[in-house]
Amino acid sequence: MSAEDSKTDQIAARIALSIDEGVLPKGTKLRSLRAAADAYGVSKNTVVEAYDRLVARGYVEPRHGAGYYVTGIRPRSQDPVTARQAEAVDIATLLREQLDHSFTTRLGEGRPPAEWVEGSVLKSHLRNIASGQRGLFEHAYESPIGYLPLRETLSRTLDERSIAVRPQNILLTLGANHAFDLIIRQYLRPGDAVLTDSPGYYPLFAKLKLAGTRLVGVRRGRNGPDPDDLAAKAQASGARFFFTQSLAHNPTGSSLTLGRAHDILRIAERLDFMIVEDDAFGDLMPASAARLAALDQLRRVIYVGTFAKILSASLRVGYVAASADIINHLVNMKMLTIVNSSGYVERIVHTVLNDGHYRHHLKRLNGRIRDAQLAAVRTLRKLGLTPWIEEVDGYYLWIELPEGLDDIELTRRAARESIFLAPGSVFEIDRNPGDRGHLRLNVAYVGDPRCASFFARELAAT
Repeated sequence: MSAEDSKTDQIAARIALSIDEGVLPKGTKLRSLRAAADAYGVSKNTVVEAYDRLVARGYVEPRHGAGYYVTGIRPRSQDPVTARQAEAVDIATLLREQLDHSFTTRLGEGRPPAEWVEGSVLKSHLRNIASGQRGLFEHAYESPIGYLPLRETLSRTLDERSIAVRPQNILLTLGANHAFDLIIRQYLRPGDAVLTDSPGYYPLFAKLKLAGTRLVGVRRGRNGPDPDDLAAKAQASGARFFFTQSLAHNPTGSSLTLGRAHDILRIAERLDFMIVEDDAFGDLMPASAARLAALDQLRRVIYVGTFAKILSASLRVGYVAASADIINHLVNMKMLTIVNSSGYVERIVHTVLNDGHYRHHLKRLNGRIRDAQLAAVRTLRKLGLTPWIEEVDGYYLWIELPEGLDDIELTRRAARESIFLAPGSVFEIDRNPGDRGHLRLNVAYVGDPRCASFFARELAAT
């Protein structure tokens, strides 16, 4: 799919959602082609294609010389799915840019630069497995739970984090997002209330919206989720699941404290809900860092990990650690949806983890992150921007924008200069009208002089 095709889909989906929800009632005239092109930052041809798709689906009708008008006739069989897909597509716009790489400057990128990770530990292993007989194995389906030696390695790794788990309680997945998808498919139904960090991980929001669930945002503070807000919203909503990222939180960079972890587990016990703990940066964090799974020992915590942020986004390997019953359910769901994951890729990751260079890679990567973070904070201070947390864990700085700067409009203006920003709005469930906008910045890219020049001009104009 080309970039123009994806933009066409996004525009059509957003307008369809507005019609579905009654924001654009029957008889409403859509924006002119020129006005819509300016509003969406695309060409008039892209708008024409989006409007034509809405005509084909029965949402709007063209009137010669007058424009496009809402018909009020919606395809009944597609209504529920169309609305959920439109919301998910709108949220996933940021993710699509991270995959397509159409922007020159990538301040909003969610991943580290490839040269920070892939080149250091992967190339030799990929060459070895791709050549000769080394690393090759019989062409056959393997166990859907995943490659046993890798699960054994993960069991030892989690034991170092004080999470006692046997290999049979670890399921290998195609990354953390696949793990979330399995959990959502297995345990959540349309209309269910689900608690999530807010701000929080926006691809998760898209999955939950696509599943038809009702998202309830729990305020994220500097020490983790706000326990009072969590308790109040869990009780009011009746939610049975809370998705949270304890360490190196995406997007704020904050990490859970031990006291806050105890508070959260007490609330979960009292109000009887499960916790899905995302530890995407686990290998970069100290083994002694506060983890809900370590305190709970997987009684009501489902623990999710991945190697995408540390080894390569192209190595789609993650895992779920949970109780035996939960793992059995998720293995069945994995078989029903994708049969099994890639034994070849799981062998590559296993080889890398057990290579003597892996710990050196982690030490070097942590050093790069720390140096980039310090440099980024200095650059932002000169511009008059103060990160919410300056000494963050992981790749992200959360920036509050000055009054008068809207994060979405700022992102659009940056896009015209081929600068990719991650607006705070997509990370937030419930944003109060009086709240200032935010940006998530990747420390690896803040030093680009084009970014400093752009922000200096925008701040001077406010």
